[in-house]
Amino acid sequence: MNTTVTPRRQSDLMSRDEAAQYLGVSSKTLATWACTKRYPLPVVKLGRAVKYRVADLEKFIASRTVGTPE
Repeated sequence: MNTTVTPRRQSDLMSRDEAAQYLGVSSKTLATWACTKRYPLPVVKLGRAVKYRVADLEKFIASRTVGTPE
């Protein structure tokens, strides 16, 4: 599967597969994180569908950044 995640507005929603690609992890990893609450990464539940806000993904990335920029 060779799909590209295009930049979106911060209020846009991504599927679990899109969010996983955006973060560079597998969709199974995101499912595990959601189930075990390992990381504080909010999800939006729409029926059985799980979505991720771009703004939440950006905050998650910022919170996991180590060190200071040069």
